[in-house]
Amino acid sequence: MNDTERPLAPGVSLLGYAGLLPFVAGVMGIALLDGESRQFAARALVAYGAVILSFLGAVHWGLLLRAAGPSGHAQLSVAVLPSVAAWGALLLPERYGLAALAVAFGLFWLYEHRVLGERVLSAPYLRLRRSLSLAVCSLLALGLIALG
Repeated sequence: MNDTERPLAPGVSLLGYAGLLPFVAGVMGIALLDGESRQFAARALVAYGAVILSFLGAVHWGLLLRAAGPSGHAQLSVAVLPSVAAWGALLLPERYGLAALAVAFGLFWLYEHRVLGERVLSAPYLRLRRSLSLAVCSLLALGLIALG
């Protein structure tokens, strides 16, 4: 079985979906709270989104360091971009930070699927990332809508 067909390790999907819970909590906090508590929920949602976006770049660093090749330098450069985008989102007001994160998650998903695809990443990983990216982008958009 080659790397692109290898199933995910047990528990990976469960942990991935569990990682959506702070996004859900942030959106609910924005929608249901007011005043400083609402502002805290919005900042927490931006902060958690930034952490997870940085994590995605780190996943690619790990993959590329394990299988270094001639195209590795360009891919390592791209793998830094999620952290830079996350840092930028943290510096913005919450409304713009949420929008920036949604765009960054969507663009990194496109990069993974359209540029790298199954020649670099496993099909099960790509399926999981598609589901998680859709959920994260939707939750960030809901948070943005809830901010009004």
